[in-house]
Formats: sequence, C-alpha cells, structure tokens
Amino acid sequence: MPDLICYCFEYSREDIRQDLISNGQSLILKRILQEKMMGTCQCALKNPKGR
Repeated sequence: MPDLICYCFEYSREDIRQDLISNGQSLILKRILQEKMMGTCQCALKNPKGR
C-alpha cells in the first residue's frame, strides 16, 4: 500500500513528488485546498487518524 498523504483523494507521497517534478509546483496541493474550500473533503471519515 502506498504511503498515502491524502486519504480523501488517495494521493501518495510519490504522487506529490512526481507532481512537483512535472510541474515545478504542487498542483495536487492546489486541488486539495480547492476541494476543502468547497466542502468536499472527507478527511475526518477516510483518514484513520480522523484528520
């Protein structure tokens, strides 16, 4: 199982690393922040630590 960073959208540490290499910045982080602002983040439900 990959080292998940985001349980809502199932992004792994490797996904974020590749995103930075490909784009020079984290577009994944921007997407996560947008989703959180829209209220579609379910971290409390999907993350085993509840955050």
